[in-house]
Parts: sequence; structure tokens; C-alpha cells
Amino acid sequence: MTDKASILVVDDLPDKRLAYETVLADLDENIVLVSSGAEALKELLQRPFAVILLDVNMPDMDGFETARLIRRHRRTSTIPIIFLTAFADEVRTAEGYATGAVDYLPTPIVPEILRAKVRVFVELYKMRQQMAQRAEETARHAAAEDANRRLAFLANAGAVLGQSLDYQTTARDIVRLPIPFLADASLLFDERTSGTVVPPLRARLSPQGTYLIDDNVALETLPRFVLDAVRRVTESGLSRVITRPTPGESPYEFNTAVALALPARGRTFSVLVLLRSGSRDEISPQDLTLGSALASRAAVALDNALLYEELQKADRQKNDFLSMLAHELRNPLAPICNAVELFRLIAADNEDILSTCDIVDRQISQMVRLVDDLLDVSRITSGKIRLQMEPVDLAAVVSQAVETCQPLIDARGHQLHVTGPEPSVWVEGDQMRLTQAVTNLLNNAAKYMDEGGKIWLTTRIINGEAVITVRDTGVGIPGDMLDTVFNLFTQLGRTLDRSQGGLGIGLTLVKRLVEMHGGRVAARSDGTGHGAEFSLTLPLLEHTDGVLSEASPSAFKTDPTAGKLLVIDDNVDSANTLAQLLRLVGHEVEVAYDGMTGLAAARSFEPDAVLLDIGLPGMDGYEVATAMRKLDSTSQSLLIAISGYGQKTDEERSRNAGFDYHLVKPVELIALRSLLSATPALSGQAKNADC
Repeated sequence: MTDKASILVVDDLPDKRLAYETVLADLDENIVLVSSGAEALKELLQRPFAVILLDVNMPDMDGFETARLIRRHRRTSTIPIIFLTAFADEVRTAEGYATGAVDYLPTPIVPEILRAKVRVFVELYKMRQQMAQRAEETARHAAAEDANRRLAFLANAGAVLGQSLDYQTTARDIVRLPIPFLADASLLFDERTSGTVVPPLRARLSPQGTYLIDDNVALETLPRFVLDAVRRVTESGLSRVITRPTPGESPYEFNTAVALALPARGRTFSVLVLLRSGSRDEISPQDLTLGSALASRAAVALDNALLYEELQKADRQKNDFLSMLAHELRNPLAPICNAVELFRLIAADNEDILSTCDIVDRQISQMVRLVDDLLDVSRITSGKIRLQMEPVDLAAVVSQAVETCQPLIDARGHQLHVTGPEPSVWVEGDQMRLTQAVTNLLNNAAKYMDEGGKIWLTTRIINGEAVITVRDTGVGIPGDMLDTVFNLFTQLGRTLDRSQGGLGIGLTLVKRLVEMHGGRVAARSDGTGHGAEFSLTLPLLEHTDGVLSEASPSAFKTDPTAGKLLVIDDNVDSANTLAQLLRLVGHEVEVAYDGMTGLAAARSFEPDAVLLDIGLPGMDGYEVATAMRKLDSTSQSLLIAISGYGQKTDEERSRNAGFDYHLVKPVELIALRSLLSATPALSGQAKNADC
């Protein structure tokens, strides 16, 4: 029998097999390279192996299926399997461990890590082989059981450490795992925050056999030989150090410390110390090997938890930024909306002005929708986009989409040919979202096509369904991407001269929106350079009797329940234009531009309702509302929060401050007038609600 152990490498790519062979050559073991799961099974029938390195993503038979077949045979069921994959999310990791894997390695591999992990299993394999050769049957059986326990220990450690991405939970699992298999107690020293050792975690077993974990153990209570082991690991770069008390050192319940480095990203950021006493004083080579393997897994788990913390922090910062951005965008939109409504009221008989107002209003509505999406990007992937369903004329959808995209189409010198739809082709849907879907397709066609191209936008009725098709003479779609072009973040490879930006979410959003309307999408192309065709198919509205066109937004009348209103907003344009609108419909309006002035005006003016901005300087809107509820002049007044912030937490905070309603900028005049008119005499009879 050869002294060399056999290592089986299974990967369908020749370059990767060569890379693994080169990395493992330093081990001086027998490396067997195969390109498929079927070949691997043949090799396993011919000879024993110390460890299997198994690629997950292979054609015909993938790594998981191969592993399951390996585990079915008694002679191969205990061979350690290390999966190699570039895609190791939590679901696939769990699937790998379910097939009996002892570890996962992400690719591209780090040579030192691969060699270290393989060396562990080679040593365990050789140890098991030697015991099987030299000992009697009972001794061989005991050795095999011990080796299996060690393998089971590592497999369990890998599974436990893969369960959580919370740093504290992972740290507590790490300090608990070695007990009692490798140590009588353990310590975990953490240097991640300040670069110096902070109070460690300590784990031990109680007399009843339960785990006792102490947080923030005082460093001064630990003996010198333990701290010395930690210092030597962190300062010298050694992977493990064994220390014992020096003569004359104060007595301590443990007399051996094994410090194991937990390295990540080029430095040792934590140290795991195994403490032993009594008959367990001596540390065997097998225990050191097992401890090092545990430390390697612990380092990966802690580093993953740190990365997750960083991602969470970045996500919170992103959400804060998007929330602030949305707020800042809504502030200028409010006076623009108010100005449009003023034009409608003042020039109610001027068709040109009213038509221009309609254009501006539609674009503002689109802008408001985009701002709303900024507040919750996750709606795109979680299916939480809210639709405002109503009968929709497809002619209006097509017209608005063309109007939005026409400037880009003209700027790039394209020709747009629009066919259909026939008048009064109705569907049930959200007009803004359907317009957004068609707009995305037109924008894609215009952006990813050389100047002077052609676009055909066609709407037809086929078998009782409405089919909107956008066809272009652009870059086309490779055949192998037709099935994935609607996937999130999918983008066609393009040269620098065609780099038009974008995140690869436009077509995904189109697909989700159309499917939410009960429709379907499709893409067709004859290949690169031959243009592309996208189609949206929507069910027609079966009953259109009684469907009326929307009433002209310029048909305003004086409110029958006009009263005294106080507008408080530090945005002067927003406050003044809103006040003008409310005066035109019959209200008596006072304006203030900060909280203190607003409170003074409330005392003298005694308003029936207060329209109060939240983001005021100095004294914010929540504080003003709380103070107004304590004034005799406004304790029963209708308080309406008007804010650029519109998340549920903002609405809840408004309720707690005493507001009756929470409106998001830009406020629709129709909605505001409806709210005011539904409150008789505008006096304290409003129910606390969200709008």
C-alpha cells in the first residue's frame, strides 16, 4: 500500500483542474483529476480517497447529485467532500450540507486555504489508515470511530456556523463548539473594533452539563500564560501557539492554553483559545489538526458576519439617503404642482394653457411615482409595487409613453412609427404603471440603437387581448440571452461607445408590472445586429359600458365648507402657492414660515385647520403639533401634516404628535379639498387617519 493518499478533483473545466493540481502539488499526494460526476464514481470504485474536491456547477450531473450518489455506497459514504463553487448562497449552502459536505470553498480559490483544508483531511485519512493497519480489530474499530467523530465534529461545526450571520450569535457558537470535544473551556478574543484585545467571551460546562457563556471577561482575571499565547499569535502571525504556566505563576484551574488564529482579509482579527486541565493536559497532533480546522471555519464564519454587518450598515445608509433624496425632490415638486393648479383656476377658459398644464401635470405625476420608488427599492424584487386599478384607455397609455420618450427619440435622430390602438380599447389597470412599462421599452429601443434608427410601436387586438409591440433596428439580442433578458440586473454586453448607463432593472420592472396586470411579456430577436421586438399582452376589459372619461381637472368650484386655514411651511414658494390656491376656492388663509411664528399665528387667528410642514427649522412640525394641541385656539383644530417623508414610520409619528392626517408632497388639491369638505365646519370632528 502506497504512503501517498489519493485526492479526487472533479471539475468539468480543464483550466480549473490544472489550477487545482498545481496548488495541491506541494502536498506530495496522489492527485486524480476527472471532468464529470460519472468519471468520479468510476474512480471511487477502483481506489480509496482521502478527500473529494467537487465542483457544484457541472453539466449532465451536478455536484449535489454526484455527492448524493457517493453517499449511497457504504465504502464511499464517509469520504469528506469539499464543494467548490462561485455561487454559495444560504439555500445552496444548506443543500450542500444536506448531501453530506464537510465544507464549502468559494472560487476563485485561495491556494493557502485550499492546501490547509485538504491537508487536514489527508492527515485524518492517513491517521485512520495507519490505525487500521497497526492495531487489532478492536483498536482499528475504536480509531475509525474516533476519526468519524472528528469528521462528524467538523461537519457539525460547519453546519452550526452557517446558520447565522449575526456576529454575536456566531461568536457565541464558536466559543461553545470546542467543548467538551477539544477543550474543557474556551475563550474568544476579538480585535475587530480597535486593533487591541477587548474583553473576550468565555465558555465552559456547568456541573449539570449545560453551557455557561460569560460576556466581557475581565482581562486582569486571566493568567499570564493565556494572554501570552494570544499575544504571540497576534504579533508573530503564527497560526497556533501552545503555552503553559511558568514556575511560580499564580494557580489557575487550567494548565494548558492552545491559541488558534482566526485570520481574514490578510490579518488575524480574532483568537480562539482552548483551555485544558488534568488528564487532558497533553494536546495530540490530531487534536491540533482538528482545532486548526475548526479555527479556519470559525474565521470564515466571523468574517462573513462582519461583511453582513457592513452590508447592513451600507443598506441603512442607502435607505437614509433615498429617504432624504425623496424628501428633497418632493419639496420643489409641491410649489410646481400648486402653480399648475393656479394656472388651471385662473385660466379656466384658455385651452392652450389647460393643455400645457395637463402635460406638466402628467410629468409631475411620473416624477412623483419615481420618487416613491426611491423610498422602497425592494418593492421591485419583493412584488410589493402597489397598483391603483381602474379602467384604462390604451390610447392614453400609448400617447403618454410617446410624449415622454419623444425628446430622446428626436435627440438621437430615430424615426418612430405608431400604429393603433383604435379608440376606446380598455383594460383594467394602473395607467401610470402601464405607461411606465411602455415607456421603458421605448427608452430601451431609443438608447441601445445607433443614431438614425427606426422604432415601430404597434397596438393590436388579438384573440380578445391587447398586444402592444415595440420593434427596433437596434443591437439585437443574442440567442442565448433571450430567456434571461427579463432577469434582474441582466445587461447585454456593450462597448464603451454604447454605454448608456442603467442598472438592468428596466425590463424586470416591465415584466413584473405586466404580470401584475394579468398579462405577459415576450422578447424576440434574430440575433446581434438584427434588432429586437418586445411585446406586452394584456387582457381586455370585458365590460366597458358606463366607462367615462376623466372629468376635466380644471372644473373647480368654491368649497361649500370654506373656513379659516393656517399654512406653515419654511419653503416660501410652496407655502404661498398653496395659500393662493386655497384662497381661490374660498378659504381664509394665513401663512407662516417657521414653527414659532406659526404658533403665534394660531393663537391670534384661531384656524379651523392647520396645514403644517414637518421639516421646519428649529422647531419641527411634530413639536409644533404637540404644542398646538395644548392651545385653546387649536386644541380642536384639524391638523394636517404635509411632508416630503411618506413612510409608515413617518405617518405613525405624525399620529403620535397629534396630527389628524398625513399628506405627502406634492399634495393633490383635489384630495386636500375632498378631505377638508368631508369635515363639517372644519372643527375637531376629524378622525385620526392616514391619507
